[in-house]
Amino acid sequence: MPMIIGAIAVVVAIIVLIVLFKMVWRVAEPNEALIISGLGAKSKPIDGVESLGFKIVTGKGTLVLPGFQVSRRLRLDSRAANLQVSCVTQQGIPVKVRGVVIYKVGDDFVSIANAARRFLEQQGSMDGAIHELFTGHLRSITGNLTVEDLILNRERLTSETRGSAADEMSKLGLIVDSLQIQEIDDETGYITNLGRPHAAKVAAAARIAEAERDQEATQREQEAMRENAAVIRDTEMKKAEYEGQVQQAAQQARQEVILKETRNAELEAERTEKRLESEVRKPADARAYEQVKLAEAEREERIAHAQAAATEVQLRAQREAEATRLIGEAQADATRRKGLAEAEAIKARAEALAHNTDAVIAQQLAEQWPQIVEAGAKVFGNVDNMVVLNGAEGIEDMLAKALTLGGTGLGVARQLLAGMNGQNGQNGQTPAVPVPVDPSKAK
Repeated sequence: MPMIIGAIAVVVAIIVLIVLFKMVWRVAEPNEALIISGLGAKSKPIDGVESLGFKIVTGKGTLVLPGFQVSRRLRLDSRAANLQVSCVTQQGIPVKVRGVVIYKVGDDFVSIANAARRFLEQQGSMDGAIHELFTGHLRSITGNLTVEDLILNRERLTSETRGSAADEMSKLGLIVDSLQIQEIDDETGYITNLGRPHAAKVAAAARIAEAERDQEATQREQEAMRENAAVIRDTEMKKAEYEGQVQQAAQQARQEVILKETRNAELEAERTEKRLESEVRKPADARAYEQVKLAEAEREERIAHAQAAATEVQLRAQREAEATRLIGEAQADATRRKGLAEAEAIKARAEALAHNTDAVIAQQLAEQWPQIVEAGAKVFGNVDNMVVLNGAEGIEDMLAKALTLGGTGLGVARQLLAGMNGQNGQNGQTPAVPVPVDPSKAK
């Protein structure tokens, strides 16, 4: 614990020392001078000048005791003051001179001491002091010069102004880096009129020189044009001659090419003709001959097929006619035989009817009995509602009557056959076969 406290105390002491050092130590920048006044702030004699009542420090640091000494800074960098002075020349012509003065505090201790005594607390007033100083010197020097001197010899004005102000600038601790006269104006137009003769002379000389140059240029241009025309003519002639030779050579070359192409075309035509003769014409003739022969063979084959087909059709027609004739004869014979058979059957039936009429009728009625009973039953089919009395006896009576109708039909058929037989006996014709009568339609 005591070690930590000791370390902290050492650090605090170091910090305090650093702070105290920064508070008492002052450093002069390269473009400034420290003016230290107070207890013990005295400088040694310099260049025969007695010790000053303050200390000047430049380009280094120094110790300043707070409360006992005061440190101030004097700027040593350059400054600029604009000049605009109304003057009268030796000729009595009013002019305005404008210029600029670039100055600074001198680097030696004497200049710094003089400037510190005059401008340390009023460094901003240096420009005004310089302007007033140089204004007076410019007016006095301009009054001894003419306008021509001001225009043609500005360096004289500058050097005389700097020389006349040198002593006063030294007393102020200032030096002039540069003095420039920028412009000289006059309100009367003297400077303008002063330059007019020379300007007119220069303008005339310029016009004369320009006219001479134009004339020379025109002559040179004409000569150049003539030379160019001659060169162009020679060039065109040589060009035409060359083009004629080129065209003649090209024409000869074309003729040679045409002859070669014609010869090649003839050779190619002969080669093509021979190739066509060998590859096209002969094979075409062979194919044509082959096609002709094939066509003739095909035509003969078609004729043979047509003749064979005609023969076949003729034979088929003959066979069909013969078959038709045979079929007709067979049908006619069958019809005749059928007619003979039917006639014999009718004759046999007539003879049977003549000898045994009842048996024949009975046979026919027996063959047609189902249809006769069905026709009799149709009578009852037309009745919607039928009431049968006496029960089963009534039904038996009804059925008996229906059968009686069948027997009555049998008697009627017999009478009809008898009458027909009598008529046939008189007319000598074969009696017709009786047709069964529907009992439902008999009255």
